[in-house]
Amino acid sequence: MPSVVVGKKVPAFKAASTIGEISAKSLLGQPYVLYFYPKDDTPGCTLEGQDFAAQHAKFKRRGIVVIGVSRHSLVSHEKFQAK
Repeated sequence: MPSVVVGKKVPAFKAASTIGEISAKSLLGQPYVLYFYPKDDTPGCTLEGQDFAAQHAKFKRRGIVVIGVSRHSLVSHEKFQAK
């Protein structure tokens, strides 16, 4: 996979998610935030997720989709998301 470089376009990607498959192509033309965290359900990622959740209405009003990314399974993400 190509490297992500700040200030450059995101390289093509495709990934399974808790809302179905997402890709750079499916998000084309729509503003979105990709935030990366190391592990589901740890203090740091929980605080980061809570910050995005607290601002969710503002992102939604602006049509911005927020997508959290880590290397864990969808089952792990769903448990973390529910919590």
